[in-house]
Amino acid sequence: MKYSEAQKKAITHNKGPLMVLASPGSGKTMVVTRHTKYLIEQYHVNPSNILVITFTKAAAGEMKQRFDKLMGEATRVTFGTFHAVFFRILKHAYNYNASNIIREEVKRRYIRELVLAEGLELFDEEDVVNAIISEISLVKGEMLDLDSYYSVNCPEDSFRRIFKGYVKQCGKERLLDFDDMQSYTYDLLRQRQDILAMWQQHFKYILIDEFQDISHIQYEIVKMLAKPQDNLFIVGDDDQSIYHFRGARPEIMLNFTKDYKNADTVLLDTNYRSSEDVVEASKLLIANNEVRYKKAIRAAKGKQEPVKFLEFEGQRGEHEHIISAIEGLHEAGTPYSDMAVLFRTNSQPRFLAERLMEYNIPFRMKDSIPNLYEHWVSKNILSYIRLAMGNLKRSNFLTIMNRPNRYLSRELFDKEIIDFDRIKQKLSDRNWMAERVVDLEYQIDMLKKMTPYAAVNFIRKGIGYDDYIEEYCKERNIDKGEFFDILEELMEASKEYKTYDQWFTHIKEYGERLKSKNLDEDEAVMLATMHGSKGLEFEAVFIIDACEGVTPHKKALRDSELEEERRLFYVAMTRAKKYLYIYSVKNIFNKEMEPSRFLKELESLQFL
Repeated sequence: MKYSEAQKKAITHNKGPLMVLASPGSGKTMVVTRHTKYLIEQYHVNPSNILVITFTKAAAGEMKQRFDKLMGEATRVTFGTFHAVFFRILKHAYNYNASNIIREEVKRRYIRELVLAEGLELFDEEDVVNAIISEISLVKGEMLDLDSYYSVNCPEDSFRRIFKGYVKQCGKERLLDFDDMQSYTYDLLRQRQDILAMWQQHFKYILIDEFQDISHIQYEIVKMLAKPQDNLFIVGDDDQSIYHFRGARPEIMLNFTKDYKNADTVLLDTNYRSSEDVVEASKLLIANNEVRYKKAIRAAKGKQEPVKFLEFEGQRGEHEHIISAIEGLHEAGTPYSDMAVLFRTNSQPRFLAERLMEYNIPFRMKDSIPNLYEHWVSKNILSYIRLAMGNLKRSNFLTIMNRPNRYLSRELFDKEIIDFDRIKQKLSDRNWMAERVVDLEYQIDMLKKMTPYAAVNFIRKGIGYDDYIEEYCKERNIDKGEFFDILEELMEASKEYKTYDQWFTHIKEYGERLKSKNLDEDEAVMLATMHGSKGLEFEAVFIIDACEGVTPHKKALRDSELEEERRLFYVAMTRAKKYLYIYSVKNIFNKEMEPSRFLKELESLQFL
């Protein structure tokens, strides 16, 4: 196999630290596997003294498979994730086994119980539990002082009690999570020089793939393990560091040559994946980031198809064009499986998924798409409509009786089926409360005669659900935007249906089909978040909703956050081999949108 000069230099590297800057599509996996082979065959390194670290179990398995095929046999080289390596060290020191690793459902149960014990109001329990688990992981992974940490998801005192309660419960059951594996290993190696020396002797050569995603604590452990020889072979691309929320710190890679002053640097400067059109466009974008290694990247392929930018009034026109383009490419010979639609957040493609279903275009999802109708706000609206349809179950009534607040007590509704006459009779001595029940009964009666679209609008404006959301968010000091987006999306979704029965039939079928689309389908268009697309490649890529507030995300305010958003867009662009379509829309759910600043940074390109 013929190598470029840069690839050859990386592959034949011997001792000491080396940083390989690997641009998209530059063959970094090939370089890692062939460098490992070179160490064994040319420098006579014992395979058991080589450690190759990747960030996912799947990536580690794939790399081991490729390496064993390259060698023609299985070897004793260790391929694993950080967590697998750390658990191996802890297992040796403390006799841990797989039963000591906390199962995800057990972790969630612990956190859920602690959250409920705090008396926190949970309208979307899963979201709250997920958010608090992420915060606990952040505090552990960044080795933060708990007393100085301020939670963004619940009151500080509550978070600290939840954190301590979780740690205490895990300690009591002798359980550890993935974050514990890191912190326990760090503490162990710092405190026990004999154990550290043993592992240093064992892993004399350490290779790390996707180094731009390394966290602070992982780097500290690696630095300890690599001593005294510092045979560290790191491969990554600071321009593709997109996991800050998981603890990834691109500045670690940017400062690597300061930490290791004798480190060599190799730039894999040729993109073998994408056309010159895609490479030049992506270079133009990423050059706007200030904090990065400057790189001169070139495409091995010449010009093929210009990058296409298209703007539409709304998402319906955007989706129709995507479907038309997918069908055209497929008829011309591009497999569905070689096409991908990429988006910033996993709620964006909900309507597109419905359109793909209508046109019988097969698709699969790299990331699950949240069901619009499963959000608690949607459930509230649908509960009103179910009551209007005659479903007077107590559960439907309890969901909405105080949204907006009518100051009604649950104790009034002690029967499984709601009887308004009976309730009014019980309230005969409390006229003000009885009047509210009469008003609610009248409102439900009004809903019986409406179309779905009119009903959602009436619940919001006439009954006062919008006011309830305003008050709910104000009391909790949270952004109301997400909830009003859900309401606007729900109204848009209801437009196509003349009756409640038609809409509810669609809601049921959509939910079932959405779940089925999580199954693997070989011949299907990929729907993926920009984060989820990392490491993948496709003949054709469609980036949707390139608008301010979407990408870059509205929560990205600091310069460092905006630079990460630009890296994320860069990753999305560089998934394309030949066809790259970028879409923006002027209106999303009745909100005026501006084209993303990233598109303005690409204005010098001749878009078609």
